[in-house]
Amino acid sequence: MEGIFTVEPITIVAVLKGRAGNAKPVRDELLKVAAASRAEDGCLDYAVHESHACPEQFVLYETWKNESALAEHLASRHYLAYRKAVEKWIDSREVFRLNTLSK
Repeated sequence: MEGIFTVEPITIVAVLKGRAGNAKPVRDELLKVAAASRAEDGCLDYAVHESHACPEQFVLYETWKNESALAEHLASRHYLAYRKAVEKWIDSREVFRLNTLSK
């Protein structure tokens, strides 16, 4: 199959690894962007998780109504401000775009 097969809604799982000693500022920014993101019309779910074993590691679980909603989120002021704010505290960021197969 050519291209990306898209099933709506769209689930995003992002795994962020902060630099040592930067858990608090990363956590604060994630909680701020999560609150603003949940208020978006196209946001169906937005959860922030923190690792028990490694406080600098965070996992975001997001569900967006459709492509348009996700695109609007990625262009939003709060998302762009969050990305700029955390760039100095993040070692790695891995994002998975997922389709739901079963609930």
